[in-house]
Amino acid sequence: MLKKNKIIVFLFFFVLSCSSIPKNTSDGCSIFSEKYLWYKHAKKTEKKWGTPIYLQLAIIKMESDFDWLAKPKRQKLFKIIPYKRPSSSFGYSQAVKGTWKQYKEETNSPFARRTRFKDSVDFIGWYTNKTEKILKISKKNSFKQYIAYHEGWKNYKNYKNNQKVILLARKVEKQSNKYKRQLSKCNKSLTTQKYIIF
Repeated sequence: MLKKNKIIVFLFFFVLSCSSIPKNTSDGCSIFSEKYLWYKHAKKTEKKWGTPIYLQLAIIKMESDFDWLAKPKRQKLFKIIPYKRPSSSFGYSQAVKGTWKQYKEETNSPFARRTRFKDSVDFIGWYTNKTEKILKISKKNSFKQYIAYHEGWKNYKNYKNNQKVILLARKVEKQSNKYKRQLSKCNKSLTTQKYIIF
């Protein structure tokens, strides 16, 4: 019984450590220093889809600020009564149910979860890759890639009439450039670390 309890406690803290929010979500080097497995997953996504790590991080920073259980705030009736959420967005990437289902089907990933960082960055890679194919937007163009991510492929053409999304995309672009500068300084140490990957 004691051994079983120890295993449960270990698993609890292991899950907690894997899903906890990094202390400094504005610093790419700090994030990966604390969550090295995340770097391996982001690097794998970059290699698989061609989506730069700094763009992956910038999208997650804007969408959930690295909160694995993030959801849109509930709307309120009469400004006080909690009502339904405005969308089904959830997890690191804030993917909605319909798009997440499409991603799982197209990538043959039936067990992918929005609460898992590994799956979330792969989703972002898949999405930005499709954006490049559908809208001819380079994955290095953080501004337009985020607009397509936020608005969807069909609504992208109308973004110039939406000042709110333009402001959000500018923030993503700025954060993306910041991550890019940071990661250029610690990239060598990240690529030379040897960790066991579960």
